[in-house]
Amino acid sequence: MEMNVKASTLFSTLVFLALIHLSLVSCRKIISNRSVKGFTLDLTHRDSPSSPLYNPSTQSDRLRNAFHRSISRASFFKKSSFATPDTIQSDISPIPGEYLMKLSIGTPPVEIVAIADTGSDLTWTQCKPCDNCFEQSYPLFDSKKSSTYKTIRCDDEECASLMGSSSCVRRNVCEYQMSYGDQSQSMGDLASDKFTFPSTSGKDVAIPNVAFGCGHDNSGTFNNYTSGIIGLGGGELSIIKQLDKQINGKFSYCLIPISLDSSMSNVTSHINFGNNAIVSGSDVVSTPLVKKEPSTFYYLTLEGVSVGNKTLKFKSSKTSSSIGDGFEEGNIIIDSGTTLTFLPSEFYENLESALVDSISATKKRDSSGTFNLCYESDENGTIDAPTIVAHFTNADLELSPSSTFALVDEGLVCLTIVPGQEFAIFGNLAQMNYLIGYDLEENKISFKPTDCTKY
Repeated sequence: MEMNVKASTLFSTLVFLALIHLSLVSCRKIISNRSVKGFTLDLTHRDSPSSPLYNPSTQSDRLRNAFHRSISRASFFKKSSFATPDTIQSDISPIPGEYLMKLSIGTPPVEIVAIADTGSDLTWTQCKPCDNCFEQSYPLFDSKKSSTYKTIRCDDEECASLMGSSSCVRRNVCEYQMSYGDQSQSMGDLASDKFTFPSTSGKDVAIPNVAFGCGHDNSGTFNNYTSGIIGLGGGELSIIKQLDKQINGKFSYCLIPISLDSSMSNVTSHINFGNNAIVSGSDVVSTPLVKKEPSTFYYLTLEGVSVGNKTLKFKSSKTSSSIGDGFEEGNIIIDSGTTLTFLPSEFYENLESALVDSISATKKRDSSGTFNLCYESDENGTIDAPTIVAHFTNADLELSPSSTFALVDEGLVCLTIVPGQEFAIFGNLAQMNYLIGYDLEENKISFKPTDCTKY
């Protein structure tokens, strides 16, 4: 009798512990793709203390490194934007961007940390077996251990979407090859699997059959704390296009200033999808997205820039697709992975001249030669600069003084808008503290002034 009581008590205890375990496990629920309406993820700047790439150097050193990466990345935007249908540019992508995202691939899910890039379409990660791979601290994704992994065939639509970046040489498996501007590359199988996104709500979002690259030969300048690229571009294989049924072509992000991202570990930028990405309010302005090739990039039309009360009309020597006032539609790329803002050289010279006439601070030379216009800063690391407004079609954006003039060295403040010969990029410094929504169904981008540290 005593044995039965002990057995019954042990059984009850085990059941109770099992129930506790199940309740703890279920604290982070998984939402299936059928019920997805919107979700939000952390977007971590590579120089943030919470980033695995964080380098505890000085703020000015981190900024200069970001500026140099920006210049290298921009040079490959230029090559792509001037490509014609007769030139082969599709297999060269810009140097990957500045922000990191986490997601999981497969069943059971395997977490990866990768570079989130609005200048890339294909998402890829390093996979076993890896013939030639860069070191990474996270475990390599093993496709053989995922019950939902499938290779994509050569005659599948996803393979055709890669155009010049795919080949078929073995067993009807579509193989991809991505090359980047800094000589980095990734080669492997195009495949599909379940992607699980770690929503900030605590409810993970699982989407089946997402196409991605399973890289077996990867080399170059990739850091060992990341495992690949998350493509957020406008092309058919990007995460944005593949999740179209779940997110209705909508995503948005809110970028906190780099100075804060580099000094505060408890705040981070965010990226939103679907209903969470809707930007609304009386202070929202919107401008059309212009469809151009390559379709990876997001193009806007910049009509001019104001310095104080003086407005400068946009000028470029390019005349194709020009509209009433002589500027070209889709004449500037908005990109989260480029730090600086680039303007065509002639227009930049007019802007610099207007700024020089408006600023009374002492001009100072940048010894590194990176920046054209610099000034001696006050004790707070700032100067008294005029208001700068970027005039996009139907949308005027006032640029923050702290993002247009950055403290790049002790006592040295420099303009973060630089000449880019005949191409233009609206960089992430100019986008900070705006909630920026992309709507690929309505073909527009919306901007709302926002304190992104509180968003």
